[in-house]
Amino acid sequence: MYKACSRCGKIHDSKYTCIVGKQKYDYSRYAEYEERKARNTAAWANKSKDIRTKANYLCEVCRDRGIYNYENIEVHHITKLRDDINGLLDDNNLICLCQAHHKQADKGMIDADYLRQLARKREEKS
Repeated sequence: MYKACSRCGKIHDSKYTCIVGKQKYDYSRYAEYEERKARNTAAWANKSKDIRTKANYLCEVCRDRGIYNYENIEVHHITKLRDDINGLLDDNNLICLCQAHHKQADKGMIDADYLRQLARKREEKS
């Protein structure tokens, strides 16, 4: 005997169990959800503004190289939130970067220890 499947809409044998929608749970999707949820808070917005103010709205990597770059400034988490959600508001885990250096840092082209050193230097000044 055949029946219409409520999962996929196809016709299957009545003893067949359709696997549509029964995929393995992807835990990385949960981490992305938690990360997005954490970034949409007033606390994060205030901390981001605070870090930009402490860095004088300059890219800290460019400034370390003697260049004063005010364009496309973003706040970067040195240790990614999906690896450690507790680093969301940690001053030593946050650094102000231009868009180009932010992309390089995300790809691992800029050493994380170097970025932490720059963040510590910024915190000592303020």
